[in-house]
Amino acid sequence: MDMDDVVDLLDALLDGVTEPRLKLISADEARALMVLLGVLEGDGHPEEIRRAAGDMRYRISTRLA
Repeated sequence: MDMDDVVDLLDALLDGVTEPRLKLISADEARALMVLLGVLEGDGHPEEIRRAAGDMRYRISTRLA
């Protein structure tokens, strides 16, 4: 599985998350995920990873708002 496949899989999984399923993680766990994704957005990671992490952070944050 190459990086494009991983990014596509993560996109599909996140798109499939419905609001009730998001409740399976606590607010604290969601904040921890946001921090981890923020680390992946940092320098030193390939552009694909930074872009995917930023997109996932945005999606999670809009669902938590």
